[in-house]
Amino acid sequence: MKFNSNKVLRFLGKVLDGFLKSQNTTKAKPGSKPTAPGDQPRTPTGRANAQKPVPQPRKTHSSPNVGQCESGALHGWENGNYPGDYQGTVRPTYNPVADGQPDPGEIVWAWIPYEEDYAQGKDRPVLLVGRDGEYLLALMMTSKDHNNVQRRDRDYVDIGSGPWDKQGRASEVKVDRVIRLRAQGIRREGAVLSKDRFARVAQALSSN
Repeated sequence: MKFNSNKVLRFLGKVLDGFLKSQNTTKAKPGSKPTAPGDQPRTPTGRANAQKPVPQPRKTHSSPNVGQCESGALHGWENGNYPGDYQGTVRPTYNPVADGQPDPGEIVWAWIPYEEDYAQGKDRPVLLVGRDGEYLLALMMTSKDHNNVQRRDRDYVDIGSGPWDKQGRASEVKVDRVIRLRAQGIRREGAVLSKDRFARVAQALSSN
């Protein structure tokens, strides 16, 4: 019988190929799909995996006298249109009310135009002393000392210290300039001035 080496080699190749296939089938999990070399499981991407934004609470104001509405528009004199200082006779009124609204007898913060240029100014504390129609009448306050043993300025009245000044400095009220303010332009309330100290300011204002 003549030996055919080519047939033997083909036979051995088929046997080896069948053996390797049976080994792969045994290692794979039942029901799993064989993966090609280099294939990696895909992870969810895109909109399906994006986190939904957490809703943020809307900012609100505790009262309408903060000087700014929800759109961000200012209601003080920063935008111009200041009608000018009050030139009439002031009838001081002491009527502080704990209702979140600015009233005479209270110290508040507002944007005050400079006397020499109404287009410029700055935030500062003022004492509310009365009303003129739609406007509140206010007197500027300062921590600078104008009345002491060396000098005395009748345009300034000492009212001492209070919670309106975080540094606890003594304050004076300037009575020779009366400023008009809109209630909506008040930044915040600082404190209520005691009635006796308000009376000293009112007396100086009336005799000025």
